[in-house]
Amino acid sequence: MKTISENKCFGGVQGVYSHASAACNCDMTFAVFMPAEAAFGPVPVLWYLSGLTCTHENAMVKAGAQSWAAEQGIALIFPDTSPRGDGVADDEAYDLGQGAGFYLDATQAPWAAHFQMNTYIARELPALIGENFAIDMDRQGITGHSMGGHGALTLAMENPGQYLSVSAFAPIANPTQSDWGQKQLGAYLGAGDHAKHDASLQMAAVGFDGPVLIDQGSEDQFLNLLRPETLAQAMAARRQEGQFRMQKGYDHSYFFVASFIEDHIAFHAEAFYQD
Repeated sequence: MKTISENKCFGGVQGVYSHASAACNCDMTFAVFMPAEAAFGPVPVLWYLSGLTCTHENAMVKAGAQSWAAEQGIALIFPDTSPRGDGVADDEAYDLGQGAGFYLDATQAPWAAHFQMNTYIARELPALIGENFAIDMDRQGITGHSMGGHGALTLAMENPGQYLSVSAFAPIANPTQSDWGQKQLGAYLGAGDHAKHDASLQMAAVGFDGPVLIDQGSEDQFLNLLRPETLAQAMAARRQEGQFRMQKGYDHSYFFVASFIEDHIAFHAEAFYQD
């Protein structure tokens, strides 16, 4: 693991790091915020998965999460959204290839050689984090925005017991029925059943053994692609512990995320610190 930068931040440290990923077969970059409490022992951690075209940097800079994480004594991890590099497959479209990993393990050429983001986020990066940072890996939560909200929800439901809590900002909620999903799932996985990569279908089938918080802006310019109503209906039908909140007037931007990130961090802190 190489240190790219480290900066004092709200009493803790905001760092950016890189490492050679075996899962993705390339160098990967990620960011970690460690609160001051980490100097005295392991702290709980919240994973933040970003959306299409983003890197580790977008949420690290724009979400305003560090101040609230510092207040709660929680570490933050901001992974990249895909493998990158000259030898990594890409596409001219913004919503496929580099910057658009969809947090799954590709099985189809040319993507399978590098696009193993499910394994990377759920297995490889946590192992690296656990070895190098004072983090209590028994107290993990996961959140994300848009494509990252999709990833947070599907990873949480696919890995019962790994995360104590899950939340999402404007997630791609029903990708098997959306142009933000059908195209990518077909390209990365080929034909077949893509249900386990669809948060609404997984919510209906298995749900999440813990609390869920979803925030969606009512003026989101991508509502028809996100299909939030399908997730809300699945949560209601399953009587899932959690909340689905439609926030009046908010769009899909990081202004929306920054407006409600305090709520989300407090939500995860409650799960981390409950008796």
